[in-house]
Amino acid sequence: MFQKLLKFRSCSLRSAAVLLPPAAAQSETSLQPRVRLSTGPQQKHRTFYEFRTYSIRPDRTAAFLQLTNEKIHLRTAHSELIGYWSVEFGGLNQVFHIWKYDSYSQRASVRAALAQDPSWISEYISKAIPMLRSQESEVAYLVPWSRLQEPPQEGGVYELASFQMRPGGPALWADAFQAAVTSHDAPGHGALLGAFHTEWGRLNRVHALWWFQSCDLRADLRHKAHTDARVVAAVRSCVVHLDSQENKLLVPCSFSPLK
Repeated sequence: MFQKLLKFRSCSLRSAAVLLPPAAAQSETSLQPRVRLSTGPQQKHRTFYEFRTYSIRPDRTAAFLQLTNEKIHLRTAHSELIGYWSVEFGGLNQVFHIWKYDSYSQRASVRAALAQDPSWISEYISKAIPMLRSQESEVAYLVPWSRLQEPPQEGGVYELASFQMRPGGPALWADAFQAAVTSHDAPGHGALLGAFHTEWGRLNRVHALWWFQSCDLRADLRHKAHTDARVVAAVRSCVVHLDSQENKLLVPCSFSPLK
């Protein structure tokens, strides 16, 4: 009985330490590490980007792209399209597109307006939906140190590199991720157009959108990066926080703002 009382008292003291101010809890917390749930720098503005990936029936891919090319103006009349690409490698019969919103209330208004837009429904949605196999959506913010850029020139190809980081948030891996990405974003390497952190969808996921003049040049630059001591050191520091990664080679559609 006495041992049970001691155990209860010990548990109660630890629970109380969470509620006490720092000075009162110091003696208790000094006996064990303090757990912090911070996720790092918080978003300072409401602008976000929706990443959409559509998988298309293989026999309807050409028809879907033609329909979208003809009717995309019905959609862009409601909100801003950043880019629209077909996926060449990393996913077959897919398209990937990015939409910009100033707030969640704006997106809700856009979705409500689209649902009431007879032209959008009859001329596009009713025809496009039967062509699709699946749809995926993520909401992402630009990381604090990144700005959305335009490519140095029109033409070329894009790469979306996606990294599934270990749980814990940017407080643990933000600095290492920034060092790894920016080491590649340098003269003689790739052109980083934006780095993003997911808010909705797969958590602890970050994306880097790159531009290259061609697939062959991208391959050459990758080989060059493997021999760059600065890049190698930055990647090694970041990889300890990484669970998995994937990428997709994107070809811009003719109607894409980013070409």
